[in-house]
Amino acid sequence: MKLILSVDALVPPLTGIGRYTWELARYYQSRDGRVDSVRFFRVNEWVADPANMLRIPALRKKQGYFRRQIPKWWRAWALRRQMADAVFHAPNYFLPECVDSGIVTVHDLSVFKYPETHPVQRRRHFEVAFGSTLARANHIITDSEAIRLEVAEFFGWSMDKITAIPLGVSGKFRQRSESELAGSLRDHGLVYGNYSLCVSTLEPRKRVDQLVRAYSRLPATLRQRFPLVLVGSRGWLSDDLHTDLERGEREGWLRYLGFVPEAQLPFLYAGARAFFFPSTYEGFGLPVLEAMASGVPTLTSNSSSLPEVAGDAAWLVRSDDTDALMDGIKSVLLDESWRTAAVARGLRVAGRRSWEACARQTFELCRSFA
Repeated sequence: MKLILSVDALVPPLTGIGRYTWELARYYQSRDGRVDSVRFFRVNEWVADPANMLRIPALRKKQGYFRRQIPKWWRAWALRRQMADAVFHAPNYFLPECVDSGIVTVHDLSVFKYPETHPVQRRRHFEVAFGSTLARANHIITDSEAIRLEVAEFFGWSMDKITAIPLGVSGKFRQRSESELAGSLRDHGLVYGNYSLCVSTLEPRKRVDQLVRAYSRLPATLRQRFPLVLVGSRGWLSDDLHTDLERGEREGWLRYLGFVPEAQLPFLYAGARAFFFPSTYEGFGLPVLEAMASGVPTLTSNSSSLPEVAGDAAWLVRSDDTDALMDGIKSVLLDESWRTAAVARGLRVAGRRSWEACARQTFELCRSFA
């Protein structure tokens, strides 16, 4: 089998899709001896080593990863010849124009179901290009059974042409002792077990606004004892939310850390008293898995793929029900019996998920199309 992986999502800092692509790339490279060849592709050019995509742009340019000035028609013709008889996997929704057929990963349908929560440019890109991808795709991969069912219904695809392959969690997300975390937490002004955590881009469908609203209604003593720490990029349509965040910070029960480098996240997870992720819609919900792998009692939504990812380990609520969310927060913070059981269940659920298993299943699916 000749295997080609699109690596356009390998842009530092890695997003969830970028992490997925990187884990696939690493596994595919390790399988090179079992196939005729493994190659990597981005924006009409070949990439010799995907690791170079994670380096600074100046270095990538020096090493020749920027597109050469070659006529478009000649480049398209040459690429099609080079891709002949290869299985092409696009892990980020879109098959390149120069690819006649392939396997595509569709992580969720939020751009179609909740278009108001996406930037205009992204919506237009889907409107223009996604139909062409579906017309050329041999098979679709989704991150969960919930999205597999959605894709089949929304696009009228046969279930036989869609496979759900769950995402994995890095071994870096694990239980850690207070002494192991002391330095990392001190850098952020945090104390082990004395804060709750939410890791999420600040955008409407993540419902961080609902979380902040529910948290603000908790008894003042509880909020002060376990302040809410938010980690994530600013996102879009979040101006009103930032006003609420500033108010919570002034009152002393909220901390907004903004973007935090990936290497620091396992420590922030492991030191938290609880993890809250009330998103109304997710293709998978990787932060939930990361929190459970870290041994942290977790609350999340009872919608889309999140119950599937959480299994029996998380407290589930309707993300638009502020009262239920507030009651759930109290229980996850204070109900010691539930917390103890939730930690054990969460470790068990997360223990069944690994990036190696995700990549292996994906690789074997690609082999079936060789």
